[in-house]
Amino acid sequence: MTTPSVSGQVRPAQRLTLTDDVYESLKTLIMEHAIAPGDRVSIDGLARSLEVSPTPVREALARLESDGLVRKRAMSGYTTTPLLTRAEFEELFEMRLLLEPAAAARAAQHAGAEDRALLKTEAAAEPPVESGDGYRRHAAFTALDARFHDLVAEVSGSTLLRDSIIRLHSHLHLHRLYFPSTQAGDTATEHGRIAKAIAKGDADAASAAMHAHLTAARTRHLPAFTR
Repeated sequence: MTTPSVSGQVRPAQRLTLTDDVYESLKTLIMEHAIAPGDRVSIDGLARSLEVSPTPVREALARLESDGLVRKRAMSGYTTTPLLTRAEFEELFEMRLLLEPAAAARAAQHAGAEDRALLKTEAAAEPPVESGDGYRRHAAFTALDARFHDLVAEVSGSTLLRDSIIRLHSHLHLHRLYFPSTQAGDTATEHGRIAKAIAKGDADAASAAMHAHLTAARTRHLPAFTR
């Protein structure tokens, strides 16, 4: 399959922040399935739609490849990655349940006063109300959710653990698959429990709170396989 026309679906990229703007535009198209999973990505076609040269499109695609949202194959160019299968979904959460409770426990042991305050702030943060449908509507929540988990990993003090968690790109893959928007409040409550346990320096409670959060998140995303 080839990339469909996206004229009228995205605004022309702004020249002042061209590479970032093209990246965000393409990510939105992929997350909204305007470029469907498995579709071939036409660099020239996207450049025309976004009213830019092919160069920033190529740069954006390189970043999206790092995110795991596109794949590059020799002689055939880029295609969008397929959605997670049920088996891949289960494997992703198995990995998260191995890595992230350990990161939360380490964060409880290593967090300084500034770290604890920042985690509480991030846990309580609310995404701005944004107009529009699809990915644009929940992109801000996705960013907040990912930032909280990345921050816990950073505060853990383990570079290897943090890098392993970030490389999963779990939020992009899950929210591309399915976004349980009606339960965003549950996520915030669960983040709050994790932040509170870390602030108390209770490694066992922090690990348990993260485990409970991820288990609940897994349940919230299961409808993607029953729709």
